[in-house]
Amino acid sequence: MEQRVLGRTGRAVSVVGLGTWQLGADWGEVGEAEAFAVLEAAVSAGVTFFDTADVYGDGRSEQIIGRFLRDHPDVFVATKMGRRAPLDPGEYTLENFRAWTDRSRANLGVEVLDLVQLHCPPAAVYSSDAVFDALDTLVAEERIAAYGVSVETCAEALTAIARPGTASVQIILNPFRLKPLDRVLPAAAEAGVGIIARVPLASGLLSGRYTKETVFATDDHRTFNRHGEAFDQGETFSGVDFATGVEAAAEFSSLAPAGVTPAQTALRWIIQQPGVTSVIPGARSAEQARANAAAAGAEALPEPTLEAVRELYDRRIRAQVHERW
Repeated sequence: MEQRVLGRTGRAVSVVGLGTWQLGADWGEVGEAEAFAVLEAAVSAGVTFFDTADVYGDGRSEQIIGRFLRDHPDVFVATKMGRRAPLDPGEYTLENFRAWTDRSRANLGVEVLDLVQLHCPPAAVYSSDAVFDALDTLVAEERIAAYGVSVETCAEALTAIARPGTASVQIILNPFRLKPLDRVLPAAAEAGVGIIARVPLASGLLSGRYTKETVFATDDHRTFNRHGEAFDQGETFSGVDFATGVEAAAEFSSLAPAGVTPAQTALRWIIQQPGVTSVIPGARSAEQARANAAAAGAEALPEPTLEAVRELYDRRIRAQVHERW
């Protein structure tokens, strides 16, 4: 699989990584055996990059990955911190950062974390010199090798990219969320900052498998956060109204090349965007992990397909999401 350098980390990672929120919580139950099967299938398919967070299952995702790393120490693991505490800028202190990263180091079983990302903190955090000074201290203390941010909005991304120590920015990017293409990706490329594309399938909408009658489990965020009840609405279906998303996804599915699934088409579209380092779809089964990884080897989408994606977004999606994030 193609490897790209992840911004200022200087490390190469696979263009298709693995998001592991689902191994912790909020996507319905994923058993331990299933979780290890997903990790093994991803690595066997060429994935060298996992993304997790200390809050996924309150550490369960990190712990499962940590056990997996014993036999696969070369996998690059990005974790995130900050969502286990109140979302108060006053919580983002060096003392807390040390405690949070020490917990993640223990969960993952490593001395130095490859990459730690601020996990969608309050907007004021991005403008705090003290916060970034504290992150620099973590690097100097060799608790972490590099740091980045996971953001909700393009404005937050641009603020973080301007910080000289920011190695990477994780942002929602998919055919239903095009705003990062306007300024964020060009700014990141110019600054040498990596881009990690998350929510690449719009919480599964872009797989084309759902209908308006689809019902998700009660412990699945696609049920309990559909209108932003638990966290930012943009994390669920990319902020798109479910009924609208299902209709738009049916149109998107018609753009998939022969032999390529709609989900793989969405991943291929993201991989082709200039400035993207890695895309991190989740997977709840080994089969899904292998299918996602296969998108890296699909042929590049032709220009007419790229234009059709833009037209679909402008016609069906833009009004709902473009100015919000």
